[in-house]
Amino acid sequence: MNKMGDYSTETISRIDREFIQDLIRKGERIDGRAFGEYRELQIEANVVPAKAEGSALVKLGDTSVVAGVKVLVGEPYPDSPDEGVTMVTVEMSPMASPLFELGPPKDDAIELARIVDRGVRESQTVDAKDLCIEVGKKVYTVFADVYPLEYDGNLIDACSIAVNAALLTTRFPEMKMEDKKVVATGKIIKLPIKNIAIEHTISKIGDKLIIDPILREEFVQDCRLTMAVDEKDNFTALQKGGGAGPISLDLVDQAFGMALDNTKIIRDKIHAAVKHIK
Repeated sequence: MNKMGDYSTETISRIDREFIQDLIRKGERIDGRAFGEYRELQIEANVVPAKAEGSALVKLGDTSVVAGVKVLVGEPYPDSPDEGVTMVTVEMSPMASPLFELGPPKDDAIELARIVDRGVRESQTVDAKDLCIEVGKKVYTVFADVYPLEYDGNLIDACSIAVNAALLTTRFPEMKMEDKKVVATGKIIKLPIKNIAIEHTISKIGDKLIIDPILREEFVQDCRLTMAVDEKDNFTALQKGGGAGPISLDLVDQAFGMALDNTKIIRDKIHAAVKHIK
């Protein structure tokens, strides 16, 4: 694979490709869902409390991922001395799919991490200034690591949901500067979450749009749009990928509508999954 979701024609048979495309033209999908309907979403919070300050397991249909958050103390960037840092990484293992390869991060993993990371950063999910311990000296650095477990399409949305849920469950020791040293205050605190943005991925097949594509639908997509929607229904990030096919402004507007129809549903499920975490 050269780009995530940009699969060669060799990955799927011509008969299967034409079958899926014909279904879409008729207004149908392989699994019987409506074009604007997500698969069943399950979220389990705080799944690895011994290894991460926050974590979540997400199952989106037959796609599943786990996200873990670690909070460390580091130095701020010179151009933002009063701001901490949040970073997202993704590790794709062949155990999740034979499409993934062993070795250093491939373009797929890097692109996926950038898309999810951008959704977090552009919406200012974590208040960077509240991650500052002492200006110009020490800040909290938040690492969100995501591991796909099973891949049946739409890793972007599954990873985004998992990262958001894991960030909401994160609890870590409060630190302060004392005699030029970083010391613990003895308090356990939450991350300063400002705004949860939900990422929605929509595939274009022919002249039709479908949300939350399964893997076989990704095989035949012309391109995809991923958009992040914050808690005020603002679009904070937009990414086109998954193929070089063009998309009209009318279809982009239609994609925005599909995202807005689903964003509150998913956000409510995230909050419901983490509400028991004290």
